[in-house]
Amino acid sequence: MQRYLPYLLALATLGYLTLATSPAPEGHLTVADEQALLQQVFQSLGQPQRGDNVARPVDGASAELGEKIILEGLGINGKRQSKHFVCTSCHNVVKEDPNLLKADPEARLDYAIKNDLPFLAGTTLYGAVNRTSYYNGDYEKKYGDLVKPARKDLRAAIQLCATECAQGEPLSAAEMESVVGYLQQIGLKMGDLDLSDDEFTRVNDALAEGDKDQSVINLLKGKFLPYSPATFVLPPEDRKTGYPVKGDAAIGAELYDRSCLHCHENQRYSFYNLNHNPDSYEHLLKHFSRYTRYSTYQVSRYGTSPIPGKKAYMPHYTEERMSNRQIESLRDFLNEALSK
Repeated sequence: MQRYLPYLLALATLGYLTLATSPAPEGHLTVADEQALLQQVFQSLGQPQRGDNVARPVDGASAELGEKIILEGLGINGKRQSKHFVCTSCHNVVKEDPNLLKADPEARLDYAIKNDLPFLAGTTLYGAVNRTSYYNGDYEKKYGDLVKPARKDLRAAIQLCATECAQGEPLSAAEMESVVGYLQQIGLKMGDLDLSDDEFTRVNDALAEGDKDQSVINLLKGKFLPYSPATFVLPPEDRKTGYPVKGDAAIGAELYDRSCLHCHENQRYSFYNLNHNPDSYEHLLKHFSRYTRYSTYQVSRYGTSPIPGKKAYMPHYTEERMSNRQIESLRDFLNEALSK
């Protein structure tokens, strides 16, 4: 635990460990449409405001700067936060699950195909302010005690992602509040929830009457997962035969485009280059069943360590982010592509 003390003290000094509540966003709603932010609806219904998911007034902070940090990796004065990654290397910033109550990679890929989205290892940042827990499940196995301050505090989770996941510089106070401000803008909206007409009316009746009915708050909370589950899984016992599930080459082709090429095409975020050519397919397929850093079984379930002298690495996919069937589908795609 002692080796984490400097990290914890830095968070506390900058105010990233939130022990008290912060001022809530301004504006009391008396009616909500589908575009209304859920965070503001909760506030208007009298839900106590958390201290960690509302931006604080800090000189130089703005949601516009937060958007630039997340989408481009550029902080104050245009300085790169990380030499290796940006937030969107691993995270979408839009809704990515058709059902907010399920972390289903098969349904998520279908949604990604329909909406032309990447299929990434990290949970979308859309709705992050509405979650109450971060670095869940098995991530404690990877980051140890570092997840303890991050699990229940959004700012601490952001800082852990910036320094450990992105292998970059800690965010300054202004940069942190900028990111939190931008995340507030991309919080869940009422239209994202699977509300019936009667349920929507019930919410608006409570807003119009200034009713602090906890049952209405609970109704809304029951429409989405307040955390992103994370289960670490192993490669197949026999890598030659693979997982005992049937793949689909068409699904594999989508995964190749939306997962593999997102990072590896023309070395976008990686030292390993992939493209739509036989050399890429052949190299991946040759190593699929091997115990090497190029084995898809290996890297999808374990990730990779940085190569000597570099900090860039590949994060792994949890069970909730990529299924065994999807990995077999990728293998089927490579076989089919090389057989043509």
